[in-house]
Amino acid sequence: MVTDAHQHEDEIYSTMFTSLKHPVRRKILRMLGQKPMTFTEIVEELEISSPNLTYHLESLGELVYKMDNDRYKLSAFGQATINAMKSIEEVREVEPKRRTVTSRWRMFSVGLMVAVILLASFAALQYNSINELASAQQSLTTEIQRLQAYGAGSDKAFGFLKNVTKLDTTAYALSLVDNDVIWRTDLGGMAEENMEYSLDDGHLNRINVNLRFFNNHFYRYDLLVTESTPLFVQPQPSDVLQNAKFTLARYKAYSGDDYLTKMSNMLDAVSRVENNKEVIDGNLKLIIYTDAWSVRFTWMYTENGIDYQAKSLQMLFQSNILTLMTDGYFQYTIGNTNLAISRDQAIDIAKNHVRTLTYNIEGQPVSGFTVQNEPVSVQQVPHTRGNSVALYPYWYVQLKLNQIYAGGLNVVTVGIYGDTGVIADVQLIVI
Repeated sequence: MVTDAHQHEDEIYSTMFTSLKHPVRRKILRMLGQKPMTFTEIVEELEISSPNLTYHLESLGELVYKMDNDRYKLSAFGQATINAMKSIEEVREVEPKRRTVTSRWRMFSVGLMVAVILLASFAALQYNSINELASAQQSLTTEIQRLQAYGAGSDKAFGFLKNVTKLDTTAYALSLVDNDVIWRTDLGGMAEENMEYSLDDGHLNRINVNLRFFNNHFYRYDLLVTESTPLFVQPQPSDVLQNAKFTLARYKAYSGDDYLTKMSNMLDAVSRVENNKEVIDGNLKLIIYTDAWSVRFTWMYTENGIDYQAKSLQMLFQSNILTLMTDGYFQYTIGNTNLAISRDQAIDIAKNHVRTLTYNIEGQPVSGFTVQNEPVSVQQVPHTRGNSVALYPYWYVQLKLNQIYAGGLNVVTVGIYGDTGVIADVQLIVI
C-alpha cells in the first residue's frame, strides 16, 4: 500500500526530474540559487511573459517558495536539484562527448545520472532513510521509462518532414539540436515533446525546424529559414491554394484523423484566395487571411456564435512556403457553449474588480487602481478550466490604467469565464 508520504515523495522527485529537463526552469533554479528574486525581476531577466513565468513557477512546485517579502527562494528540495545540476555539468566538463550515442540513449544515461546524484544530494541533506532513497531511485527510473515511452522519436519527426512538408531530407545533414519532454499537468497530464533540428546542405545553406508533439500526436511545425530557400523533393505548386490543398491531403495521410476529411472538403470548395474569406460547414469554420507576403488557412470549431480558436488547425504560407502548421483540433474538447456573460457585463465585472484589486509590484502591495474609460479591448478567447483540455467561453478584457507604475506597467488584463462570470486571471502588463 502506498502511503501519502510516499506519494508526496514521488511527486517531489517527478517535479525535480521535469524541472531538470526544461531549460527555462533550469535557468530559474540557477537564478534563485544565486539570490532570492521578485516575480518582476525574474520576468525581466528571462524576458518572458508573466503568464508564462506563472506556469513555470507552478510547475516547479516545492522546489521554490515565496517569502513574506514576495521574493522567491529555493527550498531544500530546490537546493538539492541545483546540486544535481552542478554535478552533471562538472561531469560533462571532464568527460569527452561521444557523438555516436543517440539522443534517446543520451536521455536515458543522463536520467540515470540525475537519479544517482539526487539520491546523493538527499543523503547529504539527511532527507530520508536508506529505504526511502531506494524508493526515490525507483521512482526516477520509472519517470525515465515514461519519457521514453511517450517520446515521438525521430521516425515520427522525419515522417512529418518527408511526407508532409516534402523537404528533401536527403539533401541535408540533419542535427538534433534539442529534445525536451515535459508533462503538462494543465492539460490533463499530456506529454509534450519539443524537438529542434538543424538542416545543413554543406554549402552554407541552413534551415532550422521546430516540431512539437502531444501524446505522440503532431501539434506544431515551425520553419526558420536563416540563410537559404528550403530544398524540396519536387517543385512546389506556384499557386498557394493548390499548395495548401496538397499539404493538407498529405497531412491527412500522415495523421489519419477523421476530422481532416471535412477540412479537406471545405478547402476543395474554395476556388480562389480572398482575405477574410469564410466557409462554414456545421460546427467547423474555415477562415482565410492574406496579405502581400503570406496566406493563413485556419479551421476552428464554432458553436453558439463562439469560435473555439484553440481547437483548430492552421497552415501559414509565406512566399508560398509552409513556415507554420499547428493542429490542436485533436487536443481539446468543448466543455460549455453557454455564454451567460455578455461583452458589456464582462467589462463591468473587470472594472469593478480592478477597483478593489491589490497587486504586488516589485515586491510591494499596491492598491487604489483606476482605469480609463477608453480604450477598452475585449476578446472572446475560450479557455481551459482546471487541469483539463475542455474549453469554456472566456472573456479577455484589457483596460488602460490612469497612470504608469514601476516597470512601465500601464494596462491591466482580466480573464473572466463567460459561462459563470468567475474571474480566472488578473495581470498588470506593459503595452
